[in-house]
Amino acid sequence: MEGSQYLQLFAEETDWYNDIVLGALLPGGARKRLPRPLQSWLRNYIGGTLVYFLSGFLWCFYIYYWKRNVHVPKDAIPSNHAMYLQIIVAMKAMPLYCALPTLSEYMVESGWTRCISSISEIGWPTYIAYLAIYLIFVEFGIYWMHRELHDIKPLYKYLHATHHIYNKQNTLSPFAGLAFHPLDGILQAVPHVVALFLVPVHFTTHIILLFCEAVWTANIHDCIDGKVWPVMGAGYHTIHHTTYRHNYGHYTIWMDWMFGTLRDPEEDVKKA
Repeated sequence: MEGSQYLQLFAEETDWYNDIVLGALLPGGARKRLPRPLQSWLRNYIGGTLVYFLSGFLWCFYIYYWKRNVHVPKDAIPSNHAMYLQIIVAMKAMPLYCALPTLSEYMVESGWTRCISSISEIGWPTYIAYLAIYLIFVEFGIYWMHRELHDIKPLYKYLHATHHIYNKQNTLSPFAGLAFHPLDGILQAVPHVVALFLVPVHFTTHIILLFCEAVWTANIHDCIDGKVWPVMGAGYHTIHHTTYRHNYGHYTIWMDWMFGTLRDPEEDVKKA
C-alpha cells in the first residue's frame, strides 16, 4: 500500500470517531465544513468532558453515598463545595487539554509518527511487545515530568501548586484528578505523544489510553487503597499529596522504587 493510501486509513478512522461523537450535534454536511483539526478538537472536548463527569459522578456516588462510611470515614468525605471548585479548575483546563490529542492525531495523519493502523500489520505478539515498551516509556516519562514539576521551583509555584491545593484526605475527590493548571496537565501527558515517534504503537490503542487517563486519575484521587501490587493506587497517591516528595509514579510503583521515592502506605500505618 502506498504511503498516501496508508495515511488515509488514519484519517478514515478519525472521521469515524468524529461521526460517532459529532454526528448528532452537527448533522449533514455541517461537520464536514469544519477544518479537520477543529473537528478533532471538538470531539476530544466532548469525549473528555463526558468521561470526566461520568467517571467522577459514578465514583463519588459509589464511595460517598452508596458505600458511605465503608471506604471513607464520614469526616474524610470532601464537601460538595470542594468538589465543585475542582470541577471548575478542570473545566477551565479542558479546552487546552484537548489540544494535545488533537495535535497527536494531526501528526499521525501527516505520517510523522511510527503509528500503525491495524494490529494485523505486525501480529499480536509484536503488538503486545510494542505496547509494553510504550507503557514503560510513558511510565518513565510521566514519573520524571511529575517529579520535575515538584523539583523545579518555578514550575511548582506557577503550574503544579494549583493541583496541590488538595493536600489531605478530606479535600481529595475523584474530581481532583484533572484539576490542574492546563499546562501542567499537558506536560504530564506529553510522554504519550513523544512515544509515538519512538514506538510503532497501534493508533486506536493510543487514543484509548489517552482517555483512560481521565478514568485513572479519578481513581487515584479517591483515597481508597486498592492494595494491588504493583499498582500505584490511591493509598500511594494520597501520600504524595500529603508529603509532596514521594510516589510520583503513574500506573505503577516501579519508577518510585527504582529512583528511591517510594513510600508504602502500609509502612505509614505501622508507624502510626
